[in-house]
This record gives sequence, structure tokens and C-alpha cells, in this order.
Amino acid sequence: MTEEGMRRERVVGIGAGADAVQPKELHAPKDLATSKELATEDMVLNIGPQHPSTHGVLRLRLTLDGERIAAAEPIVGYMHRGAEKLFEVRDYRQIIVLANRHDWLSAFANELGVVLAVERMLGMEVPRRAVWARTLLAELNRVLNHLMFLGSYPLELGAITPVFYAFRERETLQHVMEEISGGRMHYMFNRVGGLKEDLPLGWLDRVAQAVADVRRRLPDIEELIFGNEIFLARTRGIGVLDRETIMQYGVSGPVARASGVDLDLRRDEPYLAYGELPVKVVTRSAGDCNARFQVLLDQVRVSLDLADTCVARLRNLPPGPINQRLPKVLKVPEGHTYAWTENPLGLNGYYLVSRGEKTPWRLKLRSASYNNIQVLREMLPGHLISDMVAILGSMFFVVGDIDK
Repeated sequence: MTEEGMRRERVVGIGAGADAVQPKELHAPKDLATSKELATEDMVLNIGPQHPSTHGVLRLRLTLDGERIAAAEPIVGYMHRGAEKLFEVRDYRQIIVLANRHDWLSAFANELGVVLAVERMLGMEVPRRAVWARTLLAELNRVLNHLMFLGSYPLELGAITPVFYAFRERETLQHVMEEISGGRMHYMFNRVGGLKEDLPLGWLDRVAQAVADVRRRLPDIEELIFGNEIFLARTRGIGVLDRETIMQYGVSGPVARASGVDLDLRRDEPYLAYGELPVKVVTRSAGDCNARFQVLLDQVRVSLDLADTCVARLRNLPPGPINQRLPKVLKVPEGHTYAWTENPLGLNGYYLVSRGEKTPWRLKLRSASYNNIQVLREMLPGHLISDMVAILGSMFFVVGDIDK
């Protein structure tokens, strides 16, 4: 190989197009024949933005030293839809439709942040039935979100069976969610002042049965995954995330709690009916891929228990309204507020600024996945390229929640 050839840096792309990289000077031995070391060069590898291991249109720009990652840069924005600017030209009823969609696995939870912020600005008191029904639906939505990742994460590591078990449980809960709202993913059941309509006759009984069925069959998923030696070998001690890094990047949700961060807004800053519920916060100390998966599984059990409590309370509540009557044109008083919720993937915040009109002057969205994915630049370096998929999948993100 000529000296000029040794000075070139290769760029390899997986997915849509690799970036052009300026040639980099290599410090190769002058006399290759007598040198005991071979000249090496870094390789820039593009994972994505369309690749099976990226959960969607996310791009990772990796610098590799052999098979080991030397540097990682997450590059986002490939499916940016400008939701925050669209909020500014929609009235408060229409905004719920848009906010519903950025994390398509947590639609009901996304709606909550908007209506809670607007209700706070209006000084509106929501009927008790709506408060408890919202809490119940939020926890069912949390279980649906977690079951998706409990099934898809082992699939990325080569285990196809768990996804069928997880989808069986998802369908059990989707049935009752679809019955009450008419939607399977985008429920559109929240309204400013309450919910769209009252609970169907006998619906609480069907919810209780669905929750019991999922709880009874959950050990099947646990045994199938945690009894797999290959899964344990691919996740234990891999992608360790320490508490200090979590604080610096604003990581939240199950990813943060797997590293010992004992924070959950349902317990620490209660909203809806969580102040009256015994919210158990699940944490781990290892901070690796395996710990993040364990937290997700344990949180499903916690949410199922909370759903049972909500069903019992709703049965004991006297009949009453499920929402507040609103004017045809809803205007929010001038001012600003910040409402945040414990979404399935972490903290979601909504900063609402109003100038007294029927549309917000500004509605800033703080999504959980955006912060959680930025920490990859700290986690990936030092790991083998084969561990990248295991780490990426354990961050439990939705690309729409990143790009919003």
C-alpha cells in the first residue's frame, strides 16, 4: 500500500448516505517493513437514519477503533414535524390531537400534559370521576407502553418469542382502551375539563378482568427472558449509566431509576389522583441494560396494582359529571404556567404562555426521549459495536418523542 493510500480515512455508511469526512493524517511508521505494529485508522460508521437497530429515523455517527467505539454522536431531526409551532395556530381543543402523537406509545399520557396546563390557567376544578378515570387510563397506557418494549427489546437481541407474549397482553388491554375511546393508539379521550364521555356500562368489570389476566400471565414473560442465558450475557454490565451523568443530561423515567435515581412525579409531585394512591417507585443500582429492563418489568406490576385501586375507587364514587361544560370559543387568561407529568418514558413538561387568545402564544414541549437519547454520547464510547444494539434498545425511546 502506498503512503498516500495509508493517509486516507474510510467512511462507511449503513442506511441513508454516509457523510463526507475530511482526510485525516495518520501517523504510520516510516519503515513498515521493520515495524512491529501495523498502521491503524479510525473508521466513521453511520448507523441510520434508516436502519433496523435504530427504532426509527435516528442516526448515530460512530467513530470506531477496530470493533470498539471511540466516539458517538446522536444526530436527530430527520422526522421533525414542528409540533410546537403547529400548537401556536391551533385552538386548545385541536392541540390535544397534535400533542397526542409525538410519543405514539403514550398517547393518553401526552394528552394529559396539555389539558392539565390549560385547566391550571383557567383555575378549573375537574369532576372527581374524571380525575380517577384519567388516572386509571394513564396507568393502563403506561402498561401498554412498557409491554411494547418488553417484547421488542429481546427481539433486537435475537429472541423472537417474547414479542408474541407481550402482544398477547397488549391486546388484552387494548380491547378495553378501544372500547372506551374508539382508538387503538391515538385515543383522543381527554378534554379540557375532564373526559370526552362517561365510562360504558360494565366497563370497569372488563378492566378488572383484563388487569387480572395480564398480571397472571406476566411471569411467563419474565421466565422466558430472565431465564435466557444469552439475554443475560448480552445485558449484564453493558451500558452502565451513572447517577452523575443522568443529572447532567436530564435523563428520567425507567432509565434513570435503573441507576438509583429515586424520582417519580406520581409520588413526589402528585397530580390527578396520585396523591391518594400508594405509588411504589421501583429502582435498581446497577444502571446497566439488564437493570433498565428489570425496572420496566417491575413497573408493569406497579401500574397494574394502581389500576386495580382506581377501579375500586370509581365503583364507590357516586354518579356525577365526567367533564365541565365549556364555551364554544375557549380562551385562556393571559399568563404562563408549567405542567409536567410522569410519562411512561420519563418526564414530560409543557410550558404554556397565553396572551388571552383562543390559541397559545407559546407551548413548549419537554419530551423524555430527547434528553434520554443525548446521553448515548457518554454511554457508547468504550463498548464494542456488537453491544451498541443492546445499549440503544435499553434506552426505551420513541423517535417521534425526540424530534416532536
